[in-house]
Amino acid sequence: MTLVSIVILNWNGKAYLKQFLPATVRHTNLPGAEIVVVDNGSTDDSVTYMEEEWPGIRVIRLEDNHGFSGGYNRALEQLNSTYFLLLNSDIEVTPGWLEPLVEEMKKGDNVAACTPKIKDFNNRTHFEYAGAAGGYIDRYGYPFCRGRIFHHLEEDRGQYDDPTEIFWGSGACLLVRADLYRQAGGLDEQFFAHMEEIDLCWRLKRMGYTIHFVPASTIYHVGGGTLGKDNPMKTFLNFRNNLLLLHKNLPARKSGRIIFTRMVLDSISAFRFLFQGALKDFSAVFRAHMAYYGIKHSYGGMNERIKIQKNDVIVTGIYPGSIVADFFLKGKRRFEQLNNPFREETKGQ
Repeated sequence: MTLVSIVILNWNGKAYLKQFLPATVRHTNLPGAEIVVVDNGSTDDSVTYMEEEWPGIRVIRLEDNHGFSGGYNRALEQLNSTYFLLLNSDIEVTPGWLEPLVEEMKKGDNVAACTPKIKDFNNRTHFEYAGAAGGYIDRYGYPFCRGRIFHHLEEDRGQYDDPTEIFWGSGACLLVRADLYRQAGGLDEQFFAHMEEIDLCWRLKRMGYTIHFVPASTIYHVGGGTLGKDNPMKTFLNFRNNLLLLHKNLPARKSGRIIFTRMVLDSISAFRFLFQGALKDFSAVFRAHMAYYGIKHSYGGMNERIKIQKNDVIVTGIYPGSIVADFFLKGKRRFEQLNNPFREETKGQ
């Protein structure tokens, strides 16, 4: 069995493979580690490039684009490894990046996954949006990070250099136990892309495991390689998937009230898009709500909620307040400014 499979999902990303794969190969020296490139139905010549320039690296070729979730699920089921490391193609790794992550997993069987410090490739003194120094969510499901609240990115001054348990690790670089990945059901393919790693981490935590941040490992992420931040499809996926995230993982005693409040806040965001002249984003929010109503029943409805409600595992890392209110009304831009951000939630949240 391979110790760790570093799995890079590629979709029309030949330029990123050319730019970042050499460093990944050069800085991956851990015995028992392999690099696998998964081509997710690319229409460029990514596969030809890999065959000609990297014949020693295994390439798993998928005929269609199955999204982030489906692409990884189909590839990982073909691998026999102790750990899977999901790695975006637009990431620059640094010397010694892999060993601290693997060592963190070896500290205890209760550690399901871990993630490194993620910094901005184009602004290297600052954290990067996708994961920064570890992820959390607030009570209404808004994701944020140590080092990143909404689009405000902090400078890395070493303020978050303490290893800690977090709520979610970034799918841009996430090391996860292969057996637990399979037990949890893998990534949810209905998400297609965006927030599927938060959903996976929430499920792993509901199973009684923990997610960790490892500051001894640093990577640099370009971000937006597949969908740019101004793409209405990204808006659609983020708003729809956030509702699915809450629907799947909240207990019945909380879900109705929280999801209703979240949809009201989403509507405010939609009209903010409208006033900014972003008509396609305005439309995307309401299309996201309609899509949520169209597929939410596929998760088992009340039966699924009852199962979650009976889960007495304590889940930490959920911010008890509203990060929206803290950021937009109270002017709190840095994670350090949040008051008592974590509390233990029981009975399945």
